[in-house]
Amino acid sequence: MSLPTWSRRLPVALAAAGTAWPALAADLTLKLELPRLDVAEYHRPYVAIWLERPDQSFAGNLAVWYDIKLRNQGGTKWLKDLRSWWRQSGRELTLPLDGLSTATRAPGEHSLTFAGTRAPLAGLPDGDYQLVVEAARETGGRERVKVPFQWPPKAAATAQARGREELGGVSLQLKP
Repeated sequence: MSLPTWSRRLPVALAAAGTAWPALAADLTLKLELPRLDVAEYHRPYVAIWLERPDQSFAGNLAVWYDIKLRNQGGTKWLKDLRSWWRQSGRELTLPLDGLSTATRAPGEHSLTFAGTRAPLAGLPDGDYQLVVEAARETGGRERVKVPFQWPPKAAATAQARGREELGGVSLQLKP
């Protein structure tokens, strides 16, 4: 007895759908420049990177750079200087954030890639967003840069913004 045509094609269709799934996941790559400042007392900046909706409501954290090695979590004391991030989400968090908290970074260009299959991008509804980068430095200034983008990307896209003092170029690359 021969199997119906649909029953022979179903495993092939399911296998094809399973292998096509990763292609549906988008990626977000951020390139962030921390400029070398010619100042008497330089401290590496604390940096928070998060997503917000067009109405400026919080959509998810991507990274928080601070002095994670200070005894008794002393580095968290200065996170309040990242004022916008602190009001949006920081004050409600238990730090360090697993997978998000890392040490401060030296001047130069830094690249971070976020897979669309991982939070917060995995649960992000389709729509318009802003990537927000905020930097604050002890005995220095603070600055915030926003880069608008659409999620998920329908095609490869690049968006850029530039800081004036504490942040240099901020570039966002999106891949479907």
